[in-house]
This record gives sequence, structure tokens and C-alpha cells, in this order.
Amino acid sequence: MKYSKIIDTIYQSVLSADNLGKVPTYIPELAQVNPDKFGVYFYSLNKQSYGIGDCDEKFSAQSISKVLALSLAYSIIGDQLWRRVDVEPSGTSFNSLIQLEADNGIPRNPLINSGAIVVCDILLSILEDAQADFLTFVRELANDDSINYSILVAESEKSVGYRNFALCYYIKSLGNIENDPIEVLNFYFKLCSLELTCKSMAYIFSFLANDGIRMHDRVQILTETCTKRVNALMQTCGFYDESGEFAFKVGLPGKSGVGGGIVALLPNQYSIAVWSPKLNNKGNSYRGMKFLEEFTAQTHTSIF
Repeated sequence: MKYSKIIDTIYQSVLSADNLGKVPTYIPELAQVNPDKFGVYFYSLNKQSYGIGDCDEKFSAQSISKVLALSLAYSIIGDQLWRRVDVEPSGTSFNSLIQLEADNGIPRNPLINSGAIVVCDILLSILEDAQADFLTFVRELANDDSINYSILVAESEKSVGYRNFALCYYIKSLGNIENDPIEVLNFYFKLCSLELTCKSMAYIFSFLANDGIRMHDRVQILTETCTKRVNALMQTCGFYDESGEFAFKVGLPGKSGVGGGIVALLPNQYSIAVWSPKLNNKGNSYRGMKFLEEFTAQTHTSIF
């Protein structure tokens, strides 16, 4: 299939329609981003690739990084991970405190804020230098040593991250954080500040479309079973409390971030990344959702 022509057509159609939604103003640095940016990059496992628009411009990965932190922790400790974090959709917003008390400090899944904070704590306990080791992991997935955190974004998030502070201290009080909460939060804010392009993001996530195997050197990052489980979590939990809607309309495992990025993949075939900063009322990229819904409809590709 010639994906480039379909991508061009959908891109122009979405670009010419209304760009609804709002950039997130609660993180000061993200509020500065040009709301009209729009990029798409497609990467297939047979090495067909195609990009359009602002696909080479760096943006804040935000929650998309949570999948990579999960993958790193899972690759090291395996199923022990699930003693500390559950695998159920939350049904509440990504920064909700409500369920933690009922669930004795075990977050519903690793892709909401509380779950990612616990994953950060796990990585701090098992790695010598979690911030540096995580960055190395991402650079190796991307085959690109230029990838980095944004100190400006990390500091900006920290300055207003009261709810994340509350989540971390609350989980600590319930016995599911081992390290100093400030250390955990510093790592969490750094993790979310990771800067990627649509091109690098599509390539990084190709290992999850490829049975856990990195494309450029054939290194097995996750076993086939673990890869299937990470993809299942993206399918059921990757879009906050709009995950059901994304499964219904798009039908791919994926993950969104409040930086306006969305990455999605079709196992054994391709990965695709979209970036447009204006978010809908669920915190997902308005144009990104529209593009991917149309893309899977026109290419007849979906896991269903």
C-alpha cells in the first residue's frame, strides 16, 4: 500500500478544517508552543517511511514517555512490576487521587500519573543513575544520541506540579514508594520533559510493533509476551479516560501526551506519530485524534 498519498490527503484535509481545542496553560512552558504546529511521521517495518508538516520539530513527549519508562522497568524486573501497579483502565482523569485510597496505594495502571510515579520509583531502586540510564535507553531505541530532556519544561512542571506532589506523598504514605518523594518527582518531571520529533517517536515505538525487537540492530528489548502486554496497556489505558473512544474510532494501541503528541502502532506492520498542540477536553490532541481516525479508516488497518 502507498501510505504517503493517503497521509498527504488526510493531512491537508485536517489542516484545512477547524483547529479546535486549547494548548495546556497549566504547564507554563507548554503554553508558549505555537498552536498551529502539525506534523505526522509514518514508519513501517518494511522500512517504508514518510513525514509531512512539522515532523522534524522537537516537542515535549510528556506522558508518551511513560510507555518507555514502563518498557525499561518491565525489561529488567519482569512480572514483579505488577505487584506495585495494576493493569486496569482507571475511568478517571490522569491525575486523580480518588482511587488510590480504595486501592491501598496501588495505581490502576502505569500510564496514569500515579502509576508512572511508581514506575519512576522502581527505576530509581534498580538503576545506578535512573535519569541518565533512562535517557541512554531512549537514545538507543532511537539510534540517536542527540535526544535529551528539556530542563525548562521539567522546571516549569515542577513549579506547578502540586497534584503530582500530592500523588507521590500519598502513595508514599500507603507504602508503595521506596525512595525520597522529591527524588522520585524530580525524575518524573524529567521523564515527561523528554523532547522528541514525530520522526524519532515513530521510530522509537517501532520496537513495540516488531515483537519487542529494535529495528536497527535486532536487539530484543522486550520478550514477545511482554511486548504484547505493553501494547494491551496502550490499547486500554493510553488515552486517559478517552481510551475507549480511541479504541472505538482508531483501533490501534497508542499513547498520547499533553504536549500534543500521539503515537500509535499496528503490530507487525507500522508505527505512526502525530503532533498538534491543541488538546480536546480529555487532554488529547484534537488534530491528532482526527488524523488517526481517518488514517485507519482509509488504510483499513486496525487490530480489530
